Amino acid sequence: METPFKLLLFLWILIRLMIEFLIPISTWRIQFPRTFVGTNLNPLWEKFLVPSKDESAHCQHTANPLGNGAVVEAADGKIIVLQRSNNVGEFAGHFVFPGGHPEPKEIGLESHQPHGLTATRVNEMVSQEMFDSIIREVVEEIGVPASSLSNPIFIGISQRWLNVRPTAFFYIKCSLQSTEIQQFYTNAQDGYESTQLYAVAQNDLGNVACKMPGCHQGGLALYKLMIEVVKDV
Repeated sequence: METPFKLLLFLWILIRLMIEFLIPISTWRIQFPRTFVGTNLNPLWEKFLVPSKDESAHCQHTANPLGNGAVVEAADGKIIVLQRSNNVGEFAGHFVFPGGHPEPKEIGLESHQPHGLTATRVNEMVSQEMFDSIIREVVEEIGVPASSLSNPIFIGISQRWLNVRPTAFFYIKCSLQSTEIQQFYTNAQDGYESTQLYAVAQNDLGNVACKMPGCHQGGLALYKLMIEVVKDV
């Protein structure tokens, strides 16, 4: 098997897994903030969990909205990391990769049973929103133009142990140097959510990982796994 084909096959399998198994409309939950605060962020969040190895059954009483995150690599090879501000609801002051969550309203979904749309069509819309939303989040959080970003590559889903919040992670290349990204960051739309942007050498990512939420530590692990796979092919 030729090397390029191996890599394409690996990426194709990841994308198909997400489209066909990880985010069907029946489990891509449309949530309001209060349901997340009342379950996942509840001090008694563990009480909502059902003893089961089946993940859908285990978390059936929690909001569990799917977040997203991006490992953004600048043209000089450095990885973009943000430090969250003290004005956010979760993990204030922690280091994170840019991200947020998909927006069902962006594709006109207001309920789990949208009128006039087949389940197949809804799944297609949801799948596309997964990729579109992470580009929006990166643009809003670090301020770079969307035209400087490559198509996102889905690298996996990480779920943190604390309050079982899942996050879909993507790898994105940025055509700008890290110093240029720093300049764009000063005018980022959602810059208030973070206090600082860091361009971290890949070998130094382990130094900030211990100060990341568990799901973002998992995102870093997925990125490292992707790097190893690329090396092998």
